[in-house]
Amino acid sequence: MAAMNSTDRTNLGALFQTDASRTSEVLSGVLKSDIQAAVAAVDDWVVANATSFNNALPAAAKAGLTTAQKARLLMYVVRKRYEVGA
Repeated sequence: MAAMNSTDRTNLGALFQTDASRTSEVLSGVLKSDIQAAVAAVDDWVVANATSFNNALPAAAKAGLTTAQKARLLMYVVRKRYEVGA
């Protein structure tokens, strides 16, 4: 899995900031450049840990799900953990 290109990273950082603004979240002391650096760091972490994530899946899911489906599953789990405060 390749890292996102710089345009996608920039757009994702902007979306994060827009969502935070829309929900009145305070990003205390965090600059736009800090958000962009964080997006890049998370994207790089995902690339570096893709094999570990894949290997953590049960054999049937590892073999039967596509890369996009595995990514969506990860997104659902992370989102749910955020929603319930885990």
